[in-house]
Amino acid sequence: MALAPGASVGAYEVISLVGAGGMGEVYRARDRKLNRDVALKVLPDAFAVDADRLARFKREAQVLASLNNPSPGFMTSVGLILGTAAYMSPEQARGKPVDKRTDIWAFGCVLYEMGDWFDELKRLVPTN
Repeated sequence: MALAPGASVGAYEVISLVGAGGMGEVYRARDRKLNRDVALKVLPDAFAVDADRLARFKREAQVLASLNNPSPGFMTSVGLILGTAAYMSPEQARGKPVDKRTDIWAFGCVLYEMGDWFDELKRLVPTN
């Protein structure tokens, strides 16, 4: 599902293609309601009937939705995900075949960010 710049998807306006690979296409888009840029992930049509791929997509959406940072994500009914591509494994980013280890990579990225945030919090909050 190739999206052209200026195309509308719900409340989002497509700005440009960021990248494409085996798991879909990621676009830079503008959230017209919140007036901020987001990443918009579109799955290939074949994934819509693949229960395993949809389950992975839902897990990715749930992880993104649980984050408390400027780029959390959520899933819409048309198979799109908003968020960041920063959690993609190297294989996924290169468009190579992926498996459950990709989800582990993304979870590791989240844990790393949480640990980094905790270290920063310790520096900002004085203790006695």
